Amino acid sequence: MPTFDEVLKEAGEFGRFQKRVFFLLCQTGVIFSFLFTSVVFLGQAPNNYWCRIPGAVELSERCGWTLEEEWNFTVLPLRLGNGSSSGECERLDIGWDASISCASPFAHYGNLSAGNLPLTPCHDNWVYKQPHSSIVSEYNLVCGNAWMLDLSQAILNLGFLAGAFTLGYAADRYGRILIYLLSCLGAGICGIIVAFAPNFTVFLIFRFLQGVFAKGTWMTCYVIVTEIVGSDQRIIGIVIQMFFTLGVMILPGIAYLVPTWQGIQLAISLPNFLFLLYYWVVPESPRWLLTRKKGEKALKIMHNIAKHNGKYLSPHYSEITISNEEVSNPSFLDLVRTPRMRRNTLILMYAWFTSALTYQGLVMRLGIVGGNLYLDFFISGAVELPAALLILVTIDRIGRRLPFGIGNIVAGIACFTTAFLPEDIPWLKTTVATLGRLGITMAFEIVYLVNTELYPTTLRNFGVSLCSSLCDLGGIIAPFLLFRLAAIWLELPLIIFSILAVVCGLLVLLLPETKGISLPETVEDVEQLSSHFGKCGKKRKHQDTNSYI
Repeated sequence: MPTFDEVLKEAGEFGRFQKRVFFLLCQTGVIFSFLFTSVVFLGQAPNNYWCRIPGAVELSERCGWTLEEEWNFTVLPLRLGNGSSSGECERLDIGWDASISCASPFAHYGNLSAGNLPLTPCHDNWVYKQPHSSIVSEYNLVCGNAWMLDLSQAILNLGFLAGAFTLGYAADRYGRILIYLLSCLGAGICGIIVAFAPNFTVFLIFRFLQGVFAKGTWMTCYVIVTEIVGSDQRIIGIVIQMFFTLGVMILPGIAYLVPTWQGIQLAISLPNFLFLLYYWVVPESPRWLLTRKKGEKALKIMHNIAKHNGKYLSPHYSEITISNEEVSNPSFLDLVRTPRMRRNTLILMYAWFTSALTYQGLVMRLGIVGGNLYLDFFISGAVELPAALLILVTIDRIGRRLPFGIGNIVAGIACFTTAFLPEDIPWLKTTVATLGRLGITMAFEIVYLVNTELYPTTLRNFGVSLCSSLCDLGGIIAPFLLFRLAAIWLELPLIIFSILAVVCGLLVLLLPETKGISLPETVEDVEQLSSHFGKCGKKRKHQDTNSYI
């Protein structure tokens, strides 16, 4: 009786059917990257704003002032009289009433000039020349409230974290495509509510939920693609990462064309509804069906794949061997119960955490180097393309493990070197930091692929989701770690990143090589993988299997 991999080889490991499904699901990566990086444009700092003096609205109406005239009468004298105050986060501690003169508002205070009047911190009543350009002006996330913008991104990452646990578990229990479609629906609905949130609390709640569902779409589409292709084609998971980078490069164009944050939010959320059409063109993962004792449905899908690929399944392919491993609802204990599963899980969790922390730390440090925000953001995304190309060139020739380790080690060395380069050679400092960015991007993209290949089918989606949740934890910690350590010494974060990355590079060398081997179906298959070079078998024979007829 044939195994699933033998049937897949007969039906076509990467034929027209898989290419179509692959291309369709890759679009999920584009939309996910929009949400992941959108805070840069949703939270743009307003160009010109100031704090209004109580009664200024009524006085402006009575005097017929424009916003510019109001600024000239209220903020300009403050700046001229008190050079330490910009009028953005503090105002004159006065109030204007009907007795104030339109021609000379400060004449009411006798010989006191604006520079001699007391100041008070501003807590509300800000004026923006472009009030709906970003969430900063929409919800007054300035001055003492500026930390709330960071909170909005932290809340999104918490949503990713929650989605990794809940929807990763659900996809292993209820099916990949069902959870994918429900996640797309949820991400679209929550995105619309975020765009029209009446206050910042509602904004945060539904931004969190959008993060939950978006993580479900991203992780589940990745697993679906990996499970319907042969072992020699699984590097297409790296190409999915390239679509993420493509989204990073497209987003500044959308933000440039759409003037309001609500428009940007809708533009990055509404495409999720288009993915619901995949119900008719993307099938359930046949590997998952086999683990749930649904061999008949799996075989039907395999016949459909063969038909679209121009292949024909032999008559003896009327049944497929499936694992008799007891199927249960996955839990964390399943990932650490056996020695090699435990080792793989702990190393992968650390690799996810380090990749996210170092990647986001380097992005924030290298940053947007000034000038045109849209162009700079585009270029920062384009920097990631060479990393994906290097992976595609090397990963099928020398395997997964070596590029994985080298990427981390190069990033660590580059971070350490950058920290001690002199400031008067900025081009060299930027070049070495960019090399570190390329190295950690390679590691970040390879961990997706390796994580998928090191778990059995019954635990794959849950395992990937759980391990990748450490990525979201790293994303939450990164800005706080960066700014706190930079306050002590500007280059101290780079030292921490370098240590984490080099340790990670050494640890991943303990993982088994997965180049050219079949996806493991059972925990026993994982335990039989070797971490030594050259000892990974190309195929595995299942000794404990039975058939579904």
